[in-house]
Amino acid sequence: MGERSRYTVGQKAPNDGEYMEIGDHSVHMGINNPKHIYLKKGDHFPENTNDDRVWVKKDHAVTH
Repeated sequence: MGERSRYTVGQKAPNDGEYMEIGDHSVHMGINNPKHIYLKKGDHFPENTNDDRVWVKKDHAVTH
């Protein structure tokens, strides 16, 4: 099985890297001014800007 690609508050980062918020239900529409964070493996994900957002690794984010 592959590693999960969407993370919520309190989950641990699987790898070092830059993560950003995306809209959980409207990935294709994008969001304005998404938060970007850098986490090390094992760091916990912080709160999102709102409840409809999740964290993804920046190089996995869908951008149009």
